[in-house]
Amino acid sequence: MSESSVTRHSTVAVRIGNLLVGGGAPVVVQSMTNTDTADVDATVRQVAELARSGSELVRITVNTEAAAGAVPAIREGLDRLGCDVPLIGDFHFNGHKLLQKYPACAQALAKYRINPGNVGRGSKRDEKFAVMIEMACRYDKAVRIGVNWGSMDQELVVRMMDENARSAQPRDNDQVTRDIMVASALENARRAEELGLGRDRILLSCKMSGVQDLIGVYRDLAGRCDYALHLGLTEAGMGSKGIVASTAALAVLLQEGIGDTIRISLTPEPGGSRTQEVVVAQEILQTMGLRSFSPMVVACPGCGRTSSSYFQQLAQDIQEYLREQMPAWKTRYPGVETLSVAVMGCVVNGPGESKHANIGISLPGTGENPVAPVYEDGEKTVTLKGDRIAEEFQEIVNRYVENHYGGTG
Repeated sequence: MSESSVTRHSTVAVRIGNLLVGGGAPVVVQSMTNTDTADVDATVRQVAELARSGSELVRITVNTEAAAGAVPAIREGLDRLGCDVPLIGDFHFNGHKLLQKYPACAQALAKYRINPGNVGRGSKRDEKFAVMIEMACRYDKAVRIGVNWGSMDQELVVRMMDENARSAQPRDNDQVTRDIMVASALENARRAEELGLGRDRILLSCKMSGVQDLIGVYRDLAGRCDYALHLGLTEAGMGSKGIVASTAALAVLLQEGIGDTIRISLTPEPGGSRTQEVVVAQEILQTMGLRSFSPMVVACPGCGRTSSSYFQQLAQDIQEYLREQMPAWKTRYPGVETLSVAVMGCVVNGPGESKHANIGISLPGTGENPVAPVYEDGEKTVTLKGDRIAEEFQEIVNRYVENHYGGTG
C-alpha cells in the first residue's frame, strides 16, 4: 500500500510550527513529556530525546505559573540544540490565567490543547474558553479541542442524558456517551470559530480508553466534520496490552482515512524510555504502508529447525543499529527509511524472504551447512561463515546503504 491509496478524511490543513497537519498531509507522530515542565533542563532533554526518536510534535504540561514561566526557556534550549520540534501546551483548569499572565509562554508554544470539560462551568466556562481562544488568535496559534471521556462537560452530559431518557426510543449509555463527546467537540469548535479562530487553526479529538468505543466515536466525528483529527487511545496501559489496544483501534481508523496526528499513550515501565510510544506510532504507520521512518527488519519466529538464538540476536542487533543510524542517515541518505532487511534462521523460508528484501541473510539451522548466504536485491552476493557473521553482515548493510542511497561519505 502506498500513502496515496488511503484518502485522508480531513480537507482542512492546519499549520503547526513547520508542519502541515490534515488536508491530505501525511499522518504526524506526536508524544508527550512526563517531566516537571518547570524543570527546564530535564524537559529540554526529554523533548530532544523524543524528537530524535521521531516525534514530530511534542506536548508538555503547562499547569502552574512555574511551568508557564519555563516554556520560553525550554524553547530557547531546544533551539540552541538545533531541535525545531513544535511544542504543544497542555492546559487544564487554569490555562486562561497562565496564557494571559505569561505572554512569552503563549508565543513560544506552537499549539494549545484545551479540554472543554476542564475549562469551567456555566458563564465562567464560556469566559475562560473565550480567553484561551482569543490568545490563540492574537498569537496565530493552532488549538486542539480535546474531549476526554474521563473529564466530560458535566452540564452537557446531564442535558443529553436527560434528553435521551425522555426519548421514545432511548439509546444505550455507550452510544449517548459517544454522542456527548462528538457534540462537545463540535459545539466548542463552532464557538472557537465565532470567536475568530479560523478552521485552519482547529484540530479535534475525542479520546476514550475502549477500542470499540474509540472506533465508534471517531467514525461519528469524522462523518460530521472535516476538521483535522488527532487520534489516540487514552490510558492505553503498559507493555503489550497498551501496544495491542492502541494498534487495534488506530489501525482500523487509519485504514478508513480517519486521523491526521496520532499519539500512543503508553505507561512506561519503571525506568523505561518515553520514546517507546514514538517507536510504536511509527511502526503502526510504517507496517500499514502509510509512511516510512526507519528500515524494517523481517525475521522468522524460530522453531525446532533453528539451532540457536543467534539469528534472534542478530535480528535485534540489526534493528537497533538501523534505528540508531537514522538521525544521521535520514539527511545523508535520502530514501533509506524504505530499506528492508531480512534475518532468517533456517533454509525453509530463509532464502525466499532474503530475496524479497533489499538485503537479507539466511542463517544455518539444525543440521544445515554452517554457512549464511547473503542476498542483495534478490541475488546472492556472498556466503558468510565463521565467528564474524554478525559483524560482516553489518558491514554489508552499511555498504549497501552507501551505494544505493546517494551517500557522500
